[in-house]
Amino acid sequence: MLRSVLRKAMLLVGTVVALTAAVIVARTALNKSALAAPIPGPGVAIPELAAERLAGSLRIRTISHAEPGKTDTAAFPTLHAYLAASFPSMHSTLARETVNTHSLLYTWRGSDPSLKPILLMGHLDVVPVEPGTETKWQRDPFGGVIADGFVWGRGAIDNKSAVVGILEAIEMLLAQGFQPKRTIYVAYGHDEEVGGTEGARRIAALLKSRGVQLEMVLDEGGVIGDGILPGVTGPVALVGIAEKGFVTVELSVRGAGGHSSLPPPQSAIGILSSAIARLEAIQMPARLDGATRQLFERIGPQFPLAQRAVFSNLWLTRPLVIRTLEGSSTTNAMVRTTTAATVFQAGTKDNVLPAYARALVNFRILPGDTVNGVLEHVRRVISDSRIEISIGGAFHAEPSGLSNTESNGFQQLELAIRRVTPDAIAAPYLVVVVSDSRYFADISENVLRFLPVRLTARDLERMHGIDERISVRDYETAIRIYRELLLNAAWD
Repeated sequence: MLRSVLRKAMLLVGTVVALTAAVIVARTALNKSALAAPIPGPGVAIPELAAERLAGSLRIRTISHAEPGKTDTAAFPTLHAYLAASFPSMHSTLARETVNTHSLLYTWRGSDPSLKPILLMGHLDVVPVEPGTETKWQRDPFGGVIADGFVWGRGAIDNKSAVVGILEAIEMLLAQGFQPKRTIYVAYGHDEEVGGTEGARRIAALLKSRGVQLEMVLDEGGVIGDGILPGVTGPVALVGIAEKGFVTVELSVRGAGGHSSLPPPQSAIGILSSAIARLEAIQMPARLDGATRQLFERIGPQFPLAQRAVFSNLWLTRPLVIRTLEGSSTTNAMVRTTTAATVFQAGTKDNVLPAYARALVNFRILPGDTVNGVLEHVRRVISDSRIEISIGGAFHAEPSGLSNTESNGFQQLELAIRRVTPDAIAAPYLVVVVSDSRYFADISENVLRFLPVRLTARDLERMHGIDERISVRDYETAIRIYRELLLNAAWD
């Protein structure tokens, strides 16, 4: 009797294993490459002076500083005048408004007012060059030098390549007599690097006050990644359909202080250090959903066979995939709300116990989590009444909603990418930093975040770092993609 039961059990197990294997094989075989047949657009010549116009904008030091009053606000009108002189047709055809003195809003009226407008974005400001690193640059960071096939300087990638590239595309279309069917807005904030509250937020509020509802918003975010995703052959155009939120939590402890010869069992520094160690040890839970799941579903077929089988069968392999993604700081940021202790302040002298210790912990919030949820997590994990917990930093933001990859906006952007870079796959992506686009969520359901520039992992390190640069060829690619998207502005 027992032998018969065991035989039936083994037969059942064997059947389940065989069926599971069959499902895995079938799903893997059916998971075809997302690289569609190329749709090459007509060859488009980029103006010879395009790279020089970008270089010229880099020579204008529109630097945003976190410290109030340190920013040279006179640089922004200088850049406004430079853009007007560089793109005369655009500035004589489109309506231009200055918003809050230093930001810009352009309006290109479409022929069909019944169609929702689209908005292309960038930001005029750049981050400072870290003091002491100036001599480490191969070229003057504000020299706007063109050399070795690159345009060098702070802002070459982030984000004047978008600012000037969009204007190049519009100037080219105006020269051809193009008239958009939809109204096109172009918006450039002046303080994105310090939160965007005085620039992009003011522009969004202005459009909202006018009753504007947008079909699509396109801001910076993902790029055409070349070798950025390990194991993926070929470039991937990472189109951000969501972005993480942001909050900095301040932790503080007040102690008795006194002479270091008579220390208490635990000092203010010790109490705070233990709390941070607990936060690093007990992270918020990881999830594979939303934009990140859509990314791997789209690019899964581009992996070698074994990895393709894994990503084709997430119904079975999700726990394994999550554990693997947690193993790298880059991919870990795509599946969880991250915890980063960034500031620790305490003590003034080696023989004096500090009476006060303070730390800042920065959290980048995964869609589905919230600022309040982060605060609850911090309180629960630390569980120490001696530590005061509050929101710190200049600003905080909830994570964005999820834009629809079936929307007209995404489809038209994907088409523009395929026409200009037919070897690239357009894939949904979670942007792990915050952008000015978050301010436009109230007036558009489809906010996309994509800078159409081909970059390697090393190139990404140059943003906010040393030797920021963009190749002339890749900059011309960006102009062509912006142009193709604008040409598609007649869709309905």
